[in-house]
Amino acid sequence: MNQDDKKRMVAEAALKHVVADAVIGVGTGSTVNFFIEALAGIKGRIRGAVATSSETERRLKAHGIEVIDLNSAGDLPVCIDGADEATRHLHLIKGGGGALAREKVVAAASRKFVCIIDDSKRVERLGAFPLPLEVIEMARSFVARRIVELGGQPELRMGFTTDNGNPILDVSYLEIDNPVEWERRLNDIPGIVCNGIFALRPADVLLVGTDSGVQEFR
Repeated sequence: MNQDDKKRMVAEAALKHVVADAVIGVGTGSTVNFFIEALAGIKGRIRGAVATSSETERRLKAHGIEVIDLNSAGDLPVCIDGADEATRHLHLIKGGGGALAREKVVAAASRKFVCIIDDSKRVERLGAFPLPLEVIEMARSFVARRIVELGGQPELRMGFTTDNGNPILDVSYLEIDNPVEWERRLNDIPGIVCNGIFALRPADVLLVGTDSGVQEFR
């Protein structure tokens, strides 16, 4: 079974977590794109969706799913999103697509956070995937120097800005042995808008597409 087959399978499995007659959060990424396709088949059951990126908004609208601003939607019963890495503790690294800040807001605004991945994203410890940091432009070099002091190697994501208009630093070689502590530590550096560690608010449910089917972790 190839990775796309696993992504499609786990995306379809996530439909059971969709809350009827509600506005749900929908994340960003290749696995979520399969979820949006599956969601289109039951779009009449929901009132709409909050999108975590302009790309997700475009895809939702293309499938006839109403997109609702989070300010109007209020708290959400559930959000469905992917990840670049996930551990058995349901700690995540997200932001490979650059939507980490909005993804973190929508996850925090949701009573249940369901993460969908294929098994290539399961890891024992976070950090092999470069950690994205969304930063204010004027603080880019300052933040980079602080990250070097912490043992990381930051690299500017060239030719890219987030939907919020900010650059991203991708950080390699961090030893993220305590994701909660690392997330707090990075939050304390002035100039970082958002870091890609999701540990203070981890996933509630992790669905993993594998050759033998969908595995569920809580």
